[in-house]
Amino acid sequence: MSTPLDFSYETRPARVVFRPGASVSATPGEAARLGLRRVLVVCGSRGEATARAVADALGDVCAGLHAEARMHVPVEVADRAVEVAREIGADGCVAVGGGSAIGLGKAIALRTGLPLIAVPSTYSGSEMTPVWGLTEHGAKRTGRDAAVQPRSVVYDPELTLTLPVPLSVTSGINALAHAAEALYAPDASPLVSLMAEEGVRAMAGALPRVAAAPDDLDARSRALYAAWLCGACLGATTMGLHHKLCHVLGGTFGLPHAETHTVVLPYALAYNASAAPEAIAALSRALETDDVPHALRALALGLGAPRSLAELGLKEPDLTVAAAQAAAQSYPNPREVTANGVLGLLTAAYEGWEPRSDTV
Repeated sequence: MSTPLDFSYETRPARVVFRPGASVSATPGEAARLGLRRVLVVCGSRGEATARAVADALGDVCAGLHAEARMHVPVEVADRAVEVAREIGADGCVAVGGGSAIGLGKAIALRTGLPLIAVPSTYSGSEMTPVWGLTEHGAKRTGRDAAVQPRSVVYDPELTLTLPVPLSVTSGINALAHAAEALYAPDASPLVSLMAEEGVRAMAGALPRVAAAPDDLDARSRALYAAWLCGACLGATTMGLHHKLCHVLGGTFGLPHAETHTVVLPYALAYNASAAPEAIAALSRALETDDVPHALRALALGLGAPRSLAELGLKEPDLTVAAAQAAAQSYPNPREVTANGVLGLLTAAYEGWEPRSDTV
């Protein structure tokens, strides 16, 4: 006899505009719709030219451009951005770029309550979540707050055309990780599971096309659509071992965000596979495989992604420290999280072994 459905699902108040050229053509209208008259545009140094085009399109509504976003949102960077927003009397914020820029916009929203518009240029999916993160004293803190959820998200596939293929691949698999963990989250629902499976299917299909032809606007659009779905899954569910482990590796050891997600994901799924059969079945359908961890690793390596945590700069003595930190935190996960279990997972990822449940 089957178990009756029993779940809760809360939609997040966000408006989405999705079309080529929307970063310039739609962002001013989204600011006007929110009644904004003095916005601060934030970005990273590498995305300043794109952000300046958005700022120019906003015209007099743009009160300043702050190009100091950094990976993992160091608290001192957030403090400075909040100070700038207050100095110019901003009544809203527009974040243009990847997860670092959107993360900085969220930090401003968290501290000030200002409404946030996100204009993503990567596949991080952060724009669809109420999740914020700040790094201080070598530790990354995360939380959820409705105040940081962007009020409007402007998806412009043209912004991703210049995203280098290596970063496109790791950013896309980072997004895919959001959907994978949502499938076994304790607060999953049928709707989230549908979005997650479709998001994984769309991203796995788009990334090889993006790698083969980086200027293929249709492939870029499919990847951005997949990132939207995967991000929405993360926004609606609770993170498990994979995300918590990546936060430790990034916040404490400074490993690059998307690349770390890409390396760790197959091993985290191998660790959880025996305790999450329905999630693995959904991923198997989406990836058309009977070995999900192997298929994900093969996809990443086939597109030139990093092979191991050692390749990303982690040192062998760091493994025990990272395992202890990840095991000490409290969070839901389908399989019990122990220091020894996580150490086995990390060792396999550090060495770049083939991910198998009996090795993690």
